[in-house]
Amino acid sequence: MTDKTPRRLRYAMVGGGHGAFIGAVHRHAIALDGFAELTAGALSSTAEKALASGRALGLADEHNHVSWQALLEAELKRSPAERVEAVVIVTPTDSHFPIAQAFAEAGFNVVCDKPLVHTSEQARALVATVAAKGGVFGVTYNYTGYPMVRQAREMVRSGALGAIRKVVVEYNQGWLATALEAAGNKQASWRTDPARSGPAGALGDIGSHAENLVSTVTGLEIEELVADLGALVPGRALDDDASMLLRFKGGARGVLVASQINAGLENDLRLRVSGELGTLEWRQEEPNRLAHYRREGAAEILTRGSPWLGEAARRAVRLPAGHPEGFIEAFANIYRGVFADIRARGAGQVADPLEADYPRVEDGARGVHFIESAVASSAARRWTVLDQDSSSPVRNLR
Repeated sequence: MTDKTPRRLRYAMVGGGHGAFIGAVHRHAIALDGFAELTAGALSSTAEKALASGRALGLADEHNHVSWQALLEAELKRSPAERVEAVVIVTPTDSHFPIAQAFAEAGFNVVCDKPLVHTSEQARALVATVAAKGGVFGVTYNYTGYPMVRQAREMVRSGALGAIRKVVVEYNQGWLATALEAAGNKQASWRTDPARSGPAGALGDIGSHAENLVSTVTGLEIEELVADLGALVPGRALDDDASMLLRFKGGARGVLVASQINAGLENDLRLRVSGELGTLEWRQEEPNRLAHYRREGAAEILTRGSPWLGEAARRAVRLPAGHPEGFIEAFANIYRGVFADIRARGAGQVADPLEADYPRVEDGARGVHFIESAVASSAARRWTVLDQDSSSPVRNLR
């Protein structure tokens, strides 16, 4: 009997070395399904740390590099059959654009952490490069990988709620309730530094997730917004708290909150979508449940793994009902979509949209435009119209 198990794809990682929380998360998620293996990297901006991190992960010396430039140069010298098939970027935001642009321009498939880049100009340039080269480019808005988020998307877009009237999304954390950056905390230091984080703090770090969650589930486009951004911890240069009102094309209204100074809270991302016929509610800290409240009829709690869920949600499940799945599995679902697209394109095929289900470079570009618009609105203390021609449309799988 012939083994039809596809060989594992080769990927390289930029950033994510020793002490970097998110790099390990990406590697664990990729390893979960066994679709790809880490074969090369430039795991830190510090040469000694990069090499030590690579050795600790078992990278051969010829694939373990002191910089992303050295990694790119080495991979371009290899034959196409030997090169890595994807490059994963998990560095602070200030370096996303030069790294992603260089690898995409060279014809590599890329996966980049969010927010995508610092400016809309950079985002448009990256979108154009990806379109010209025809490669795969994923952005790790990982919360869209949860099965019950995909169930919510299917229910909203199939009309189960009727026309959408109101969307409320909150992302509340408490880890920056004190000035951790002053104490030398690495994660806090770069996230509160405008040169590295970009024009926004909490809004860029977690508000970008909130915007993407709304766009993914509802398919609505933000037409205009009014934002109030502020630093509530004294001396902080970027916002640690953001609140805004949203108006969507078609008339729906929304509220978005992104705050990292809610003392005692952990990772409280929650979404409520209300339409003419009912409401859906989902919480990231209880990700296996989706509440459906009907205008007429009994409320119900949908649970992950149930046989009556939609196809997109069922495909995102690995364990039977009652066995909780969470953060790593959601991340892994994003990577499963990326790798399915890479394999399909490599075979000259178009991937099934429900298999290649992941946020694209256009989603990342829209998120950057959203951040810029919110920063401008807060500074001007007025409603700001989003020029949709400068951002990107919401993908619709239907």
